[in-house]
Amino acid sequence: MKRITHLFKTAFNDARKNLLHTLLSVLGMVIGVGALVAILSLIDGMEKYAHEQISSTTSLESVIIRTNTTKRIDNVQISKEDYGFFNYARFKNMLDEVSDENAKGFLRYQESGFINTNDSTERGVLFSGMVDTWSDKLELRAGRFISLEDLRNRTKNVVVSSELAEALKPQKPLHEILNDTIRFKGEPFNVIGIIDAPSDNLEIICPITILDEEKLKSRPPMVVIEASTVEQVPIVKGEVESFLENTFKGQSDDFSVFTNEFRVEQANQGFLVFRIIMGLIVGISVIVGGVGVMNVLLISVTERTSEIGVRKAVGAKKADIVAQFLSESLSISFIGSFLGLILGVIFTFIAVPIVKYLTKMPFEAAYTLDTLLIIMIVSILIGIIFGTYPAMKASKLDPVDAIRRE
Repeated sequence: MKRITHLFKTAFNDARKNLLHTLLSVLGMVIGVGALVAILSLIDGMEKYAHEQISSTTSLESVIIRTNTTKRIDNVQISKEDYGFFNYARFKNMLDEVSDENAKGFLRYQESGFINTNDSTERGVLFSGMVDTWSDKLELRAGRFISLEDLRNRTKNVVVSSELAEALKPQKPLHEILNDTIRFKGEPFNVIGIIDAPSDNLEIICPITILDEEKLKSRPPMVVIEASTVEQVPIVKGEVESFLENTFKGQSDDFSVFTNEFRVEQANQGFLVFRIIMGLIVGISVIVGGVGVMNVLLISVTERTSEIGVRKAVGAKKADIVAQFLSESLSISFIGSFLGLILGVIFTFIAVPIVKYLTKMPFEAAYTLDTLLIIMIVSILIGIIFGTYPAMKASKLDPVDAIRRE
């Protein structure tokens, strides 16, 4: 260990004596490593921002079940005549099978149609059948949500979006539509609440239990189960698949069960490809820097030929000479990588405000342990690869010939 420490101490001292020459020789490496640090940090920042956006727009705790109403035969999509689907009773039975006590479930049926406003204008609306727990996702403006009693009694009480309330009673307070009767496809419904819908659509929400089996089969509802934590998602997904297998015997392939984790995986794959491609491009500059390291050492071998001859004459072995020059190569490589690291960080500090100004997004660079490990590995590889030839050349010098040279 002391020998290795002495070798690197001597190598750093030699590099410091010819600092300007060393820096000019490894300038390509400084620029290459700086570009690599900047690109990896910016890509890591982009990946972090993408994950935050995915998490804010979709729930990573969700397990989603959709009914497959078609099947593919000979690359042709064909409608099925019969398939399994969820109603309220099956939905509740499935929730009972989930071991995660804090999991929440949502069942949603949806169809579109139109409704006439007071001035006889036809307006397109979304008609949704839901369960009471869906109210956790909505913000109430007036009245009340659909309750468990509404589901049990199959009452035709509905909640409407604030946009629909304004369309039906323009220039009037929203609450005036409460207890009014509205009609959708000829059926009367009593308005009990007004909500801010997740979208800008005109929407009517009813208890899903008022929809008969024929209607549910024609447009199978989507089921969402939200686990209490991301770690619970694989467990909940397995329990859902087991319930489908046991309940819909021979029809379990009528359902697709998936989670939103695949979006994160897709984003990760995309950024990995981008990271590799940009790394390979920037790697050209790093290789140029490695050539600079080799150039420094070849000059050093020429300048120190007599010194090498004397060392070999007094008993230094080839391995000692190789170790000496490899330590110098690694030292120079570390210096170039360290300066490149500083340059890359400075560049990101300049680039991030420009990106934020142009894109109007809360974007930040991310400095990860992976980036530092990559820079360390690059330094070691460059030092070894481009220092081996000069080291071997120095070790093969004949002691007598080396001493006789000036």
